[in-house]
Amino acid sequence: MCTGSLLLGAPGLLTGLSATTHWGAVDVLESFGAAYTAERVVFQGKIVTAAGVSSGIDMALALAARITDRTTAEAIQLAIEYDPQPPFDAGSPAKASQSVKDLLARGIR
Repeated sequence: MCTGSLLLGAPGLLTGLSATTHWGAVDVLESFGAAYTAERVVFQGKIVTAAGVSSGIDMALALAARITDRTTAEAIQLAIEYDPQPPFDAGSPAKASQSVKDLLARGIR
């Protein structure tokens, strides 16, 4: 999750595959030969990558459904009370305003 896909990319496991990572690490991911996609969770055969921290939870639930079934994955979701309702809609570069991106680039104080 987050930049964990870089651990798969460094030894070449993502070469030629679509993968995702935190938007701040796209250049590094692509330098390892992966084709970046802005999806939250990407399945490529037996390899799965996720973008950002909360998408790691999405990935875990998707894996749980594949390993067991949807009902089990939904039970896990209920058990951890994962019901995302962010107070703002700025969770990706495509949604964040330029002023938010500028603040982040300067470093939040």
